[in-house]
This record gives sequence, structure tokens and C-alpha cells, in this order.
Amino acid sequence: MSRAADAAGQGHIEELGRDRKEARPVGPAPEPGGRQSSVSLADVQAHEGVQTFIALADRHLGQIGYTEHGFRHAGLVSKISYNVLHRLGFEERDKELAAISGYLHDMGNFVSRSFHSQTGATITYDLLRELGMSYKEVGLILAAIGNHEEEFGHPVNAIGAALIVADKSDVHRSRVRAKDPTLFDIHDRVNYAVERSFLRVDAPHRTLTLELTIDTELADVMDYFEIFLSRMVMCRRAAEYLECRFKIDINGERVLSTES
Repeated sequence: MSRAADAAGQGHIEELGRDRKEARPVGPAPEPGGRQSSVSLADVQAHEGVQTFIALADRHLGQIGYTEHGFRHAGLVSKISYNVLHRLGFEERDKELAAISGYLHDMGNFVSRSFHSQTGATITYDLLRELGMSYKEVGLILAAIGNHEEEFGHPVNAIGAALIVADKSDVHRSRVRAKDPTLFDIHDRVNYAVERSFLRVDAPHRTLTLELTIDTELADVMDYFEIFLSRMVMCRRAAEYLECRFKIDINGERVLSTES
């Protein structure tokens, strides 16, 4: 390959590897058209496929040693996603779509843990269309689910931003499957050390604060950031999308505060 061609190829690689700041849109994208449907969270929860796939996802992750990703996690993330948009004053339909996204976001784990967000979005398409949801609303939910993992996800709509902070806020000892502490890995140990977690939404001050109570005899604060730093960075980006600041309080002390 010639040096010129090699340089051109390198430039192409660098273009694909642009960081988030460089990849900001140059202008507002047009709002997609489409009708509002009446599909509710209750409709989604009652779907046989949804119930089956979430149960299988949790079972399969248990087999490979992951924390709980079943109906408890799905229900809690759904509720928090709804509450984030509710407290920030979003429209009722946006809140419902956030709740649906939260409930379905980890369903793809029944296929594979790897790329489960993309797999889950693909599976979700047929289920939501079967229930009669409009293309616009399906598109918003698929984008939220497909972008909720920190390896390659970004908050691309308000529904997805709420899902991100809700999902990453669920750190708690009730998610740990292992009963014998000698079998804990660092994820089990940190989750088990968290006695309380709560995402506080302060709409007047535009802040989202993750409040944690950690038993520091089991894990210290640095252990938490060692495994969750990339998730917290993603929460900051999600908060910024919602025009908020993201904060973390651990045992009553402020350990992280970001400016929007």
C-alpha cells in the first residue's frame, strides 16, 4: 500500500474514532413524525414473550455468575426511569415509554451477555409491534435499550437518558446470588456492601444524586469506583442530556459532583 493510501486509511480510522465532544451534531435533527399509541407498561408486562425472556435472561446470567437481572431489576429500573422524567416535568407518554424501556432493557441477556443491548432491541421490535405500538415509539424505545451499556452506548433521547441513570443506580446487596461470602468476586462484594441506594431527583436545582450507604467493612469507596467508574461517567452524560448535574453521595458525604 502506498504512503498516501495508508495516510488516507489512517485518517478514516481517526474519523471513526472521534470522541464524543468532536462528534456533537452540527445542527438540530428533525423531529420524527408518527402517532402516539396506547400500549402501556401493563400490556408489555403481560406479554408471554416478555415474561419468558426476562425469566430466561436472569436464569442464564445466574449460570455464568452475574448478579440478579430478573423481574426485580426490571421492575425497579422501570419505576426509576418513569420517576426521573416525571420529576423533571416530561409528558406522560414519555414517562410511560421510559418505564417500558426500563422493564425491557436487559431482556437480550437470554441470548448472550455480549451485545445484549443490541440483541434486546432487536427482539423488542417484534414484541412491541405485535402489541400495536407505533413505529415512532418503537424507535425511541429501541434506541434507549440499544444505548444503555457503557461500552458503546450514548444517551440519544430523554427516554434513554432516564434508563441509563436508572439502570446504573441499581446497586444493592439484594442483587447478589452467592450466599457464601468466600465465593464473592469484586462485583458481588461491592453490591453486597451497599445497604441502601436511592436516586434523588431535584428538579428545581436540576440535579440527579445517587445516594449510597455502604458497609465499608465489606468494601471501601475505591472498590466501588474501581468497577463502576465507566457507569458513573455514562450517568454524567445522561444527566447532561437531561440538562442536569450528576452527583454521588456515599455514607452522607459528597464524593462526586459534575457541572452540566
